[in-house]
Amino acid sequence: MNRVAVLGSCITRDLWPIRGEEVDGLLYLSRTSLPSLFSDPVSGVRSGGNPPGELRRHQHRALLADLNKTALARLVAFRPTHLIFDFIDERFDLLSVGPSLVTQSWELEASGYLRQRVFKGARRIPRLSPACDRLWLQAAGEFAALVRATPLRDARLILHVARWADRRVGRQGRPAPLTDVEILPGRPADVGQQNDLLARYEAAFTELMPPMERVDAPGQRLADDAHQWGLSPFHYVPQYYAEIWRQLEALGVSARPGAPSAPAA
Repeated sequence: MNRVAVLGSCITRDLWPIRGEEVDGLLYLSRTSLPSLFSDPVSGVRSGGNPPGELRRHQHRALLADLNKTALARLVAFRPTHLIFDFIDERFDLLSVGPSLVTQSWELEASGYLRQRVFKGARRIPRLSPACDRLWLQAAGEFAALVRATPLRDARLILHVARWADRRVGRQGRPAPLTDVEILPGRPADVGQQNDLLARYEAAFTELMPPMERVDAPGQRLADDAHQWGLSPFHYVPQYYAEIWRQLEALGVSARPGAPSAPAA
């Protein structure tokens, strides 16, 4: 049976019928960044037992994994047959918290944890800054070394080529420009800058890592007004997921009980 691990975002997760809970045979690690993965845990966060604020359980789990740095150990222990990367979540700024780095995700802000004492004096590292570039490239090298030194070397490595859509398809099926996109509410983003960053990340990662397969559907990369999670530059039309799923099946990611058939193109 396939054991598929996804280190990435919703563009890959949405190939499986996830509604917030885990799916057998799939490990999904999100809302993190390569520099955060290899950083020290944040000491002193009071997390309680229940998700705070507006967070759901799976969102809170992803946030705690980023704060406590548990994702890499889970990934290695999972011993995936296929490991899929996409870098859409590499859009958030980083926070330097003492000796640790964390991802300044919506989940972190919505949790209320930033009001805790441990985050007093935290320093923001903008995603598009040279400092963040250096941290990311260093962590990419560390990840490549981790793959070569652990059971991850036996996994089939797949890069899901990620880009922000600059066009949307409305409910009447008519394409139109996608405007006024944001990283977080109230924080506008430039699609071109984000896509340039993703291209640089993917090129550097490919050079550092063992050989990787690629899946890509640039011709279908259109934002969907009717997407189940709402309009976003990386919530695509059904044809996109159908084409990516077809390519993954060709790489041995086979359908399982509970896994989706490819949507009709």
